[in-house]
Amino acid sequence: MIRTIKLATGLTFLSLTLSVQAKDVADGFAPEIATGISAKTMQNASEFMISAANPHATQAGYDVLVNGGNAIDAMVATQLMLGLVEPQSSGLGGGAFLVYYDAKADKLTTYDGRETAPMAATPRLFQTEDGEKLKFWDAVVGGLSVGTPGTVKLMYETHKAHGKLAWSDLVQPAIDLAESGFEVSARLNKLITNDVERLSVHPDTKAYFFNEAGEPHPVGHVLKNQAYADTLKSISAGGADAFYTGPIAEGIVEKVNSAANPGVLALADLSNYNIKERTPVCVSYRSHDVCGMGPPSSGALTVGQILGTLESYDLSSLGPTSVESWRLIGDASRLAFADRGRYMADSDFVPMPTEGLVDPVYLNERAGMLTGSKALEEVSAGTPEWDHAMLLADDESIEFKSTSHFSIVDAEGNAVSITTTIENGFGSRLMSGGFLLNNELTDFSFATHKEGIPIANRVEPGKRPRSSMSPTMVFKDGKPVMVIGSPGGSRIIGYVAQTIIAHIDWGMDIQQAINMPHAVNRFGTYDLEKGTGAESLQAELESIGFKVNVRDLTSGLHGIVLREGKLYGGADPRREGTVMGK
Repeated sequence: MIRTIKLATGLTFLSLTLSVQAKDVADGFAPEIATGISAKTMQNASEFMISAANPHATQAGYDVLVNGGNAIDAMVATQLMLGLVEPQSSGLGGGAFLVYYDAKADKLTTYDGRETAPMAATPRLFQTEDGEKLKFWDAVVGGLSVGTPGTVKLMYETHKAHGKLAWSDLVQPAIDLAESGFEVSARLNKLITNDVERLSVHPDTKAYFFNEAGEPHPVGHVLKNQAYADTLKSISAGGADAFYTGPIAEGIVEKVNSAANPGVLALADLSNYNIKERTPVCVSYRSHDVCGMGPPSSGALTVGQILGTLESYDLSSLGPTSVESWRLIGDASRLAFADRGRYMADSDFVPMPTEGLVDPVYLNERAGMLTGSKALEEVSAGTPEWDHAMLLADDESIEFKSTSHFSIVDAEGNAVSITTTIENGFGSRLMSGGFLLNNELTDFSFATHKEGIPIANRVEPGKRPRSSMSPTMVFKDGKPVMVIGSPGGSRIIGYVAQTIIAHIDWGMDIQQAINMPHAVNRFGTYDLEKGTGAESLQAELESIGFKVNVRDLTSGLHGIVLREGKLYGGADPRREGTVMGK
């Protein structure tokens, strides 16, 4: 059932019972200490559960589950609602990765609904005529950054394969709310306010997010979206074909190609788009199988490398307040990110040493680099085993944090972990049919080569840009025991790995693990979550050689733990999400 890309372990399973030390640390590191964020309380249920990033979305998924729908049905209703009430993060104009456990078949699989580069895109898409890389924001706003959306096809095809309830019934709740309107939340108002200049570039986008005086809609303003409702009505009646062909597709292409910063998307790119069912990538960690999305996602591989490198170190005894724990986690992450930057991309286009990257022998070699007491002075990509020779240069892409994640377990035991995005907050800032279009192509490397050596994650026609989205399921004895994921750009990987460690090694329940302040190291500098107990690590981390940056770290972790016939859910206090179950 689970792909055997695994690490030998031999370690005894650690009890999930919360220790006194873990409880004290979890409470002492609670985000509300200095930030004004209120830590949320773990929810429990016995039949089904959903944890999502907005109360309207959670309610939509819950209602489906109450009415006999399964996890895939609830996924559709939840995603469509998120696209309305959390438009800056995901929606019809974006893409997603879905990890799905089919309880009856006892099968885990993953679905790739990632956006693709238009067939007219060239490797120099984000370069000037002189070969200079465009500035990031010059590439983002407008049509140039828009890839072929995948979310609608992902929802429709997975529902056709696994859903129970009628498609139209799942679409209707979002239609109803789009027509009646929803209150602008404090989070949405803040995000609009922080992006006034870019959101004001295109008239229809400005008209939706601002009032007649040009001010962001205030908190509590009832925002209606008839254009979104009309798009959903077409999709309700015509399925995915109504989106990828006909008036909706024509509207997308016209908007992309007529923008001030035009792109190269064509109708054929939409009509030819397909999702891909892929084999999950799994690693063993403390007698668990940690499974997720493989390439073009770097999520499962990089999370797996971090955990695999830490397998031989006793993090449980060290505990979450020990600087030694964070030295090990930080440098294991740096090593994994070095491999990510060198090797990971869309494996349909670039040969990858996928199995070599999580091979036990290779990760044991990498683990041996952590035996000192100081931060590693230099970190570079390793040389995992693979079945051919290929020379690749390190990637130079930027990945931003505006994404969403939700987790679902239904009454039949089916489970969904889905991370969904339009990339940067508000994507390309282009709207068509009442929804924002992605800027996903800026997840590619703007450079094609470095010193004559090709970069794996360069732009190519039809290629899917590398992603850090890490929808994850953790298994014990072949059955799911944890469903987790987060938004956060390339920091997603650290957020997910830390939450798994907090739960398995440090005995925290799912909500405590999510509440826990973040400490993330990708490329050498340790990011510590501002205004939390994580700041107490700064002096010690600096004393052992790390550069430290104290900053806001706005994850959006939403997870469910399954144990002894019960479901336990957590929602990230840094966002407005909720958990519901029965």
